[in-house]
Amino acid sequence: MPPLADRPHRRVAPLGAAVLGRLTATLITLAAIGYLTLPAFAGEPLRLRGDVTARGDVLTLGDLVEGAAAEAAARPLFRAPALGATGTIQSRRILEAVAGLGLGPVETGGRVQIAVQRAARRVGAAEIEAALKRALESGQGLDPRVLSIRLDGEAPVLLAPVDLNGAAAALDVVYEPRSRRVTGLISLGERQASLRVSGLVVEMREVAVLTRAVKSGEPITAADVALERRPREGSPPDAQANLAALAGEVAQRALGAGAVLRTGDTAPPELVARGEAVSIVYETPGVSLTMRGQANEAGRLGATVSVVNVASKKVLQAVVVGPARVSVGPAAPQRQASAAFGPAIR
Repeated sequence: MPPLADRPHRRVAPLGAAVLGRLTATLITLAAIGYLTLPAFAGEPLRLRGDVTARGDVLTLGDLVEGAAAEAAARPLFRAPALGATGTIQSRRILEAVAGLGLGPVETGGRVQIAVQRAARRVGAAEIEAALKRALESGQGLDPRVLSIRLDGEAPVLLAPVDLNGAAAALDVVYEPRSRRVTGLISLGERQASLRVSGLVVEMREVAVLTRAVKSGEPITAADVALERRPREGSPPDAQANLAALAGEVAQRALGAGAVLRTGDTAPPELVARGEAVSIVYETPGVSLTMRGQANEAGRLGATVSVVNVASKKVLQAVVVGPARVSVGPAAPQRQASAAFGPAIR
């Protein structure tokens, strides 16, 4: 090997402007790539989310993976399930999609797949019925307070995007009074979500119903009765509905739990029993007499009964005014003013 001094000197040609330009562009490109992919490796690593709920038609990277930069997180990856439905995505498919974006590894936490549920607003039978009632009130003049609509099918439900606000409306409503059938289109927004429904319009009424079984002669308390809405057709025409008036009355026959109370099923209690000792009251302005008597028959408040004046043995027609108490004077209730009075008390 010749000494260094004897070696020929190689002349290094200076780089041309074109070469320098290409080198500079290459360095800038590498720097840009490094800058864009830096968030995937800097800080917390990317992690696969657990089960997610989609609110739109598309699943983005951010919906499925945690830790991605804002720009990358907005990238659409998969279509979401249908409204209200649930689907699954294999974890490997998500990893392949992330790798295709050059974002680096993703921690799966051992998940083989994730479940995706599509969020939806559910308009159920109650809202559908309310919308139809409003349409029948405005279009047919029917009173919605006494109506019930039996919808056809099994609990129809209108599914709509969660951001579709506002009350459901019934459009194109057709009502047939003779058959009492109704059809209509339940819509949200400007028909952005709609469902055609049909049903039977039923007129309702309130009736008093026993909450427990009672025996004949047993008093009825306020806790024993409740108001229920029943179809008018099929309900007894003489069904009672005044709970206040029923409280304190007595069952006239044995009645089962759930029975609709009719006129005659209950009556006020008897305040005077047959053969019972009673007080006979005679009152006029400035005069008030009370005599001992005996009832010949039983009677309720306001009823006219036959009593015997124990002292005179006279039979009198008297009005029941209280427990074991009857009146034969002008102070008796006006509704019994036609009752026949017996001889004056001696």
